[in-house]
Amino acid sequence: MIFREATRADLPAVIALLADDVLGKARDFAEVDDAYEHAFAAIEADPRNLLIVADDGGEVVGCFQITYIPGLGRHGAERSLIEAVRVRADRRGHGLGAQMMQWAIDQARARGCALVQLTTDKSRLDAHRFYERLGFVASHEGMKLPLT
Repeated sequence: MIFREATRADLPAVIALLADDVLGKARDFAEVDDAYEHAFAAIEADPRNLLIVADDGGEVVGCFQITYIPGLGRHGAERSLIEAVRVRADRRGHGLGAQMMQWAIDQARARGCALVQLTTDKSRLDAHRFYERLGFVASHEGMKLPLT
């Protein structure tokens, strides 16, 4: 298993992972379209954004996005934001998600980030337990405002 930056060739597999999810089914499509192409190009062009895939012998079995956020808070600390964590259905429950998260945490630490943060939907109780087992603490209440 290797963790690497996604390439354009990985995009269909990543989109399939996003769509194969209880919440994703309602907000993502199973096929690559112009919106996904544009978003991938923007992520790929931004050195503070990484789309990472879990590659098992050339097969994409997991993905997540890391965004490094500079800030003045915490004495000018940079933080790592992890989003869109997905593991292919047939690979869940075997530790891959924990490996992915540990890799992301290690990258943040090596970069000198002061903290790693993420959001998880309030309905994802299994995910909450998963992140708590990894040491994450539900320290803040997140809020979102849909614009579309």
